[in-house]
Amino acid sequence: MMYWNGGWAWMTFMPLLWIVLIGLVVWAVIRLTQSSGRHDAAGPRKTSRETPEEILDRRLASGEIDPDAYAEARKRLAAHRPGSP
Repeated sequence: MMYWNGGWAWMTFMPLLWIVLIGLVVWAVIRLTQSSGRHDAAGPRKTSRETPEEILDRRLASGEIDPDAYAEARKRLAAHRPGSP
């Protein structure tokens, strides 16, 4: 029978190849999921805090609160703003 002398090299190389391939796939998935929505063309976006009014607007738009609760909260916020009577 004829044996190929390089068989031991493939037995060592193939597991390493699979480890590297799986590592690249995991890295790509993590990279794509972390970067979505966090960067724009100009670079990383500065984190800005939402104002209470913006939070209320977002909660109303997503259906977390109803229009009556929204109107009441807006009135309370306006009453506690600096410079309000």
